[in-house]
Amino acid sequence: MIQPLAYMTPDASVQGFIDLPEFPFALEPRICTRWEMQRYAREAYEAGIRFIGGCCGFEPYHIRALSEELSAERGGFEPASGMIGWGKCLEKHTKPWVRARASKEYWQNLKPGTGRPYSSSLSKCDQWGITAGHELVHQHEEETGEAELKKGLDFKKRLAQQGSN
Repeated sequence: MIQPLAYMTPDASVQGFIDLPEFPFALEPRICTRWEMQRYAREAYEAGIRFIGGCCGFEPYHIRALSEELSAERGGFEPASGMIGWGKCLEKHTKPWVRARASKEYWQNLKPGTGRPYSSSLSKCDQWGITAGHELVHQHEEETGEAELKKGLDFKKRLAQQGSN
C-alpha cells in the first residue's frame, strides 16, 4: 500500500516536504499533474503495489487519473456522468495550436512551467539537520513561547554561520 503526496519535491530534505520553505501554504506550484499521477500509478502497479491511495495535495482528478490508468487491471472503468470524449472540447477551438492539443499524447508528454517569472526551479530547504528525538522537535499542545522561538532561531543562526565558514 502507498499513499504518495501530490507534490513534486525532489529538493526536499531529511523530513520531506515539511522542510521546504513553501510548506504549508505555498505548495500549489508543485502539485503533480494528472499525467504524472498516471505514470506514478503505472510504475507502482508494475512494482507490485496493489493499494494506491493519496495523501497531502491529492485532488479528485488525481484519483481519477489513477483509476483511468489502471482500468484494464481493475476490470474496466466507469466513466463519470456527463463526461465527453477525450479532447473533444478542444477540437473545435478557433486557434489551430489549441486544436493540436486535443490528444491525450500531447498532455502526457507536456512539461508544464510554473507560470511564475523568475521563479527558481528548486527551493533551498531549511536543512536544520534534526529529526525526531532532538529537543527542538518536541511536539506540544501549548503555544510556542518566546524562549522556545529564540532557542530555535539561535540554532538556525548557528547553522547559517557554520555553512558560511
